[in-house]
Amino acid sequence: MNHFLKYSFSFFCLLACSACNDDGIDILDIEIPEGYALSAGTSTIFLNSSVAYDTPADWITGAYDVRFTRGDRLYDDVRTSNNGHGGGLGPVYAGYSCGSCHRNAGRTKPSLWTEGGSGSYGFSSMLVYISRKNGAFFQDYGRVLHDQAIYGVQPEGKLSVEYTYETFSFPDGEAYTLCKPNYTISEWYAEEIKPEDLFCTVRIPLRHVGMGQMMALDPVEIEALAAKSNYPEYGISGRCNYITERGVRSLGLSGNKAQHADLTVELGFSSDMGVTNSRYPEEICEGQIQVNQGSMMGLSYDQLDVSTEEMENVDLYMQSLGVPARRNVNDPQVIKGEQNFYKAKCHLCHVTTLHTKTRGSVLLNNTQLPWLGGQTIHPYSDYLLHDMGSEIMGVGLNDNYISGLARGNEWRTTPLWGIGLQEKVNGHTYFLHDGRARNLTEAIMWHGGEGEASKNLFKNMSKEDRDALIAFLNSL
Repeated sequence: MNHFLKYSFSFFCLLACSACNDDGIDILDIEIPEGYALSAGTSTIFLNSSVAYDTPADWITGAYDVRFTRGDRLYDDVRTSNNGHGGGLGPVYAGYSCGSCHRNAGRTKPSLWTEGGSGSYGFSSMLVYISRKNGAFFQDYGRVLHDQAIYGVQPEGKLSVEYTYETFSFPDGEAYTLCKPNYTISEWYAEEIKPEDLFCTVRIPLRHVGMGQMMALDPVEIEALAAKSNYPEYGISGRCNYITERGVRSLGLSGNKAQHADLTVELGFSSDMGVTNSRYPEEICEGQIQVNQGSMMGLSYDQLDVSTEEMENVDLYMQSLGVPARRNVNDPQVIKGEQNFYKAKCHLCHVTTLHTKTRGSVLLNNTQLPWLGGQTIHPYSDYLLHDMGSEIMGVGLNDNYISGLARGNEWRTTPLWGIGLQEKVNGHTYFLHDGRARNLTEAIMWHGGEGEASKNLFKNMSKEDRDALIAFLNSL
């Protein structure tokens, strides 16, 4: 039987309540998805494997199937340093393909943990953002430190990380440990930047789950959430990020700080891989000092490396990936964990139910995807900015990096759908923006600021209840 038909009976089985349930959970003005509610409407897929993030939705057929395959191939193809087909890498870069950092459309295991910083095999599964302490960029480097380079060219620098470990205890005596990263940069290709002049923040890749649904979100609904997401009793008040690109001011949805209005396909090709395109036709080293110019003599950069049509195929691929359905929804521990999720008030930021615009989303070259329209989805995010605090172990999650309207201590609520499959897809359980959390418990215990109340509610649960909440997250 078709999975959509099999489960569509429960698609609209959403429980709305205006009081408290029998467990005392305040669910005023929220919608709780019934266990089998489709995570992403018609884009929900039923896989529990290493390709659970990397499989097209059922509505991809015909010509769109061909374009999906082309986008998938370009997403995964290793770029080379020549300007022929498949080339254009560098001269400096961070990763040699989208898939090198987003393995199976997920999060490649961070080289922070495997190699102590910058990777040694031509890519680093992270981006290193640098700025002056007054927020300005360094002329010789720009916003991203490119720690890889093609043969004969010097990388801009190399990142190293050391972790400081501190052990704490839950009230019932169970111990947990938080790991604070300490970043240093060496081998600067230009003038060395002194640590006292530098802010450095590191981002490991995001999961590419639900990208099309995110781009099809109704901005009116998100703005309405911001207007009403004020819960002073829990210290929560989310807000929107707004971005001005190409002279147009838009609601930010994409990225760790909702700092982009699109999926940044063009920016990713340019900044991450050094691949020129119609939106970013200059090499990423353009305008920097001439240190590397002697070693780049003879290399030709007089044509664009990737076409707009090719980039839109990648955009199509990302937006039409299926979203894995929930698993183990009848497990008593998972059911109990869902109740605890609401008891801990996690739902106030990780909003369970949102809706997409009637007409769906539009790709970067104006192709419409109406199949994404009019859907009820369950991303477990409000896509808003929240203050995540700055006092845990001295720094908390404040990275001092401003993105649009987002301050250093503000982060977009991470969508939780698919999170329980990350270990199966990518072989690890590193979470948060820089992978400092080694499991979901540590990720929760790093919450501060507007997440402080939920963290403390979780902290004061019994071990049985904490384990149940983690089991629920792993079912998403």
